[in-house]
Amino acid sequence: MGIFDSGFGGLTVLRAIADLMPDEELIYIGDSARYPYGPKTKNSVTRFSIEIADYLIENFGIKMLVVACNTASAFALPELLEHLSIPVVGMIDPGARALALASVGERIGVIGTVGTISSGAYQTRLAEIAPKKRLVCAATPGFVEFVERGETESDQLKVLAERLLRPIVDAKVQSLLLGCTHYPFLARAISEVVGPETILVSSAEETAFQVRAELIGRNLQAIESHGGDVTYITSGDPADFRRVGKNLLGIDLGAVESVHWD
Repeated sequence: MGIFDSGFGGLTVLRAIADLMPDEELIYIGDSARYPYGPKTKNSVTRFSIEIADYLIENFGIKMLVVACNTASAFALPELLEHLSIPVVGMIDPGARALALASVGERIGVIGTVGTISSGAYQTRLAEIAPKKRLVCAATPGFVEFVERGETESDQLKVLAERLLRPIVDAKVQSLLLGCTHYPFLARAISEVVGPETILVSSAEETAFQVRAELIGRNLQAIESHGGDVTYITSGDPADFRRVGKNLLGIDLGAVESVHWD
C-alpha cells in the first residue's frame, strides 16, 4: 500500500493504518523537496500527485494509494481516480465524517492550508452530511513549515496561531477539524489558543477505517503477515527526514530512501 504527503504530516495517517492493519506492507513518500503543497496551484499539486502515484506503482506495485494530504485530496483526487486502476483513498470524506461524528454542538470548524480551504472541498462535503451545523473555516499558512522543521512548541508558532485562529476563537467553535495531516503535531499549541473546551478532531483514524473497509470490500487485505514492513522515502534529505521524523513520532524510522523528481 502506498501513502504519500508533502512531507511529515502523512505519518499520522501511516501510524493509524499500521496500528489497525499491522500485517500490511506500507510504502510512505514524504515529498519534502516540494513542500508545502498548500500555496501551490491545483495543476502543480495534481502533477505532483500523479507523478508520485506512478512511481509507487512502477517501483512497488502498490495495491492501493492513500493520499495522506488534504491539499492533494482536495485538488487531485478526481484525476487520480481517473488515472489509476487501483483504489484511492483521500482525506476529505474521512475528515468530514470524523468532524460530524465528534461534533457536540452546532458550531464546527475546519483549519487547513490555503489550498484546502480555498478549494471548498470540506465546505461542500460538510454541507451534505451535516447541513444543520454552522461551519467556520480558516486557512492557516505557515503551520506546515513549523512541523517540517520539527518546531512544534515555539513562541513564534504561538504568535502565528493566535493570529490565524482568531476566526475560530471568535466563532466559539465547539469541534475543530485539523484539516491537514501535519496539524496533529501542533495539537498542543492549537488547543492553547482555541481553549480546552474546543474538541480537536484528527481524521487519521477515520481514514484508516476507510482504508480497511476498502481493502476488505475488494478482498485486497494482506493474507499473510509481512511483519508490518514500512519503507520510508523522501524527496528531501533522508538524514533530515529521519531526524525530524524521530522528533515528531518518538520512534526511529530506520533507513530512509531517497527519490528525486525531474
